[in-house]
Amino acid sequence: MKKSLRSIGSVLVLSAVVVSAAACSSNTESGQSSASPQSGSEAQPPKLTKLTYWVPNHTAASSQMKTYAEMGMYKELEKVTGVKVEFQHPPIEASQAQEQFNLMIASGGLPDVIEASWGATSGAVIRYPGGPEKAILDKKIIKLNELIDQYAPNLKKLLADHPDWKKQISTDEGSIYAFPFLRGDDKVRVFFGPSIRQDWLDKLGLKMPETIDEWYNVLKAFKEKDPNGNGKADEIPIYLDKNLFATDAPFLGAWGINYSFYQDGGKVKYGPIQPAYKEFLATMNKWYKEGLLDKDFAAPNDKLFDNKMTTNLLGATASFNGGGIGKYAGLMKDKDPKFDLEAAPYPVLKAGDKAIWGQKDFAYNGVGAAITTANKNPIETVKWLDYAYGEKGDLLFNYGVEGASYKMENGKATFLPEILNPPAGTSIQQAIAKYNRATWSAPFVLSDNFQMQYLALPQQKKALEVWSKPTAERKIPLVSPTQDESSKFASIVTDIQTYQDEMLLKFIMGVEPLDQFDQYVKKIQSMGIDEAIKIQQGALERFNKR
Repeated sequence: MKKSLRSIGSVLVLSAVVVSAAACSSNTESGQSSASPQSGSEAQPPKLTKLTYWVPNHTAASSQMKTYAEMGMYKELEKVTGVKVEFQHPPIEASQAQEQFNLMIASGGLPDVIEASWGATSGAVIRYPGGPEKAILDKKIIKLNELIDQYAPNLKKLLADHPDWKKQISTDEGSIYAFPFLRGDDKVRVFFGPSIRQDWLDKLGLKMPETIDEWYNVLKAFKEKDPNGNGKADEIPIYLDKNLFATDAPFLGAWGINYSFYQDGGKVKYGPIQPAYKEFLATMNKWYKEGLLDKDFAAPNDKLFDNKMTTNLLGATASFNGGGIGKYAGLMKDKDPKFDLEAAPYPVLKAGDKAIWGQKDFAYNGVGAAITTANKNPIETVKWLDYAYGEKGDLLFNYGVEGASYKMENGKATFLPEILNPPAGTSIQQAIAKYNRATWSAPFVLSDNFQMQYLALPQQKKALEVWSKPTAERKIPLVSPTQDESSKFASIVTDIQTYQDEMLLKFIMGVEPLDQFDQYVKKIQSMGIDEAIKIQQGALERFNKR
């Protein structure tokens, strides 16, 4: 869920008819109101003629269309608001997208809106070094508090009704910097975890693994006992790419740590320098040497992964519920009716232990649409973005186009059968992606009703139950450094993450022997990790006082 964030450059053209009509009266559904901030002023001609909006694409959309402009939601949104969107997508590959983002920021050639992980200081696909308050200080994006208060009635009401959401989307200084992607209910915040071929387990008479040792035995059986039945020793027991090691710690979490900062009783620690991390590396090194871990794990490739899964070679992985379990069930339902990829519990070290680490987002995951300082019409941009948080926007952003992707039944939006049961070779996620972005991130509130329909298969409903069990008690919320700390923190963490990513691969592949682990820890300490932990500790304490 793979786990994310996208970038689009877009041009929004608001028609004179819509704006002039909205200038005469307030509309809480569309968020449109007078173009002038002064009460009693006469209706003005529309100021907004063009808007550029930058956000990464998603594979479910890019596999079917060149741009989000072809998506049913945006076509309908243009009809409703008069806004025409032209999307520009950076490369799908995360490092290239981040590089393009950095160049855009450094060049000063800013679009009007940028959708990114503004609220994430580390670990996100696209992020601003130093966090959102630093972006405001650097005069790259604008503070939105007053604009939302005056021109975004839908979002304003939501934040008033959910003060915890407002706490999450604000900086320590109280700045709101983006129109956020929000997951309103606990049920829509769990969507990722370990997954395994249940049909392979059944064929070999194996039970679902729960401990790391049980996983090892299952993976050995997958490699040696021909579960795909083709008479060849071609099975790949498990695929965990270098990014999935870091995503809410699907296997690393068995040792009680993660790949970044975490809290233990309110005290901030850093996972990759803990003694337990060495034990994790030793286990992964063993799996790699014995051919249990896919040899291609160091170079993630979505197409190659898809091919391995759909040609009956892959036994286990860590996947999203919709973009993994649901996706491959759809792609394989005619090709191999016995194919059964199901959720596995987050592993623990000892039988009976309670899993600590597991994927569960906060209501806000850091993804949001920020308005840049290059925007000449921030008021009208705020009104347009606010549409998503009203009743009609909720339907459009969660379900797409009425009559084309959903219908109303007993007062609830219900996806059409052809969306939830697409033809062979098409996943449910791809079917929905023709109409909206609800299966990944966008600036709107994800509906619980959407999630329960999206998880249409029994395997998906089971995954929600299984993956919800970890306590996630050590996860740190979206804290942020102070303005004075942000640049230093970003520099320290960026350098350390680059180094630890490199060493992760070397340790697992045996290029670097594990007896060098202490030297690796000393290197990270020399790079300033203690100072970064101190900054993160202060940020956590400030967050708790918001």
